[in-house]
Amino acid sequence: MPTVRPWAGESAQAAQTAPVASAVAPAAPLPVSAGRVLRVVVPAQPSRASGVRRMVAEQLSYLRLPDEQLDNAVLATDELFANAVRHGSPEAGDMVTVSVECTDHEVRVTVADHSPDLPRHRTADDADESGRGLAIVAALVDDWGIAPPDPGETGKRVWFSLEIQGAS
Repeated sequence: MPTVRPWAGESAQAAQTAPVASAVAPAAPLPVSAGRVLRVVVPAQPSRASGVRRMVAEQLSYLRLPDEQLDNAVLATDELFANAVRHGSPEAGDMVTVSVECTDHEVRVTVADHSPDLPRHRTADDADESGRGLAIVAALVDDWGIAPPDPGETGKRVWFSLEIQGAS
C-alpha cells in the first residue's frame, strides 16, 4: 500500500488519521485556501490498485465531496492506474506516479507511467473483456487528457479533472 503523505501545510498525523468519506457527506465542500498536492509513487502492479483507491478516497475526504463525486474520482483513478499498469509499465520494477491536486474549485488526478505510447480511445465490442477504461473515465469526469512527462522523465501523464460541486 502506498504511503499517504499529508497535504501541504498539514501534519503527517492528520494525513494518517483522516476519515474516509461517509455515506452522509456535508452538502458544502470544505474550503481550500491554497492548492493542495499529493504525489505518491507505487510499483506498477495490479495488486497496488486497492491502495491507490484508498489513498485517493482518503485525501479527497478532506474536501467533503458529495458521495457521487468522490466515487467518480476513485473509479476514474482506478481506470487510469489499471491502464498505466497494463499498457504503460511493461518492465518489471516500473513505477507509476499518482498525483492528486485540489484547488478551491477543482480536483485533478494525474497518473504517469514510463511508456511514451499514448492511450487510444476505442469502442469495445459487447464480448470484449477490456477496452472501456477511457470511455468510463470520460463518462465520470468533467475533463480529461494526456500531457507530456515531467521534465527529465520519460513516458506520459494521463489526467482528469472534476469541478467541486457547490464551490463558489
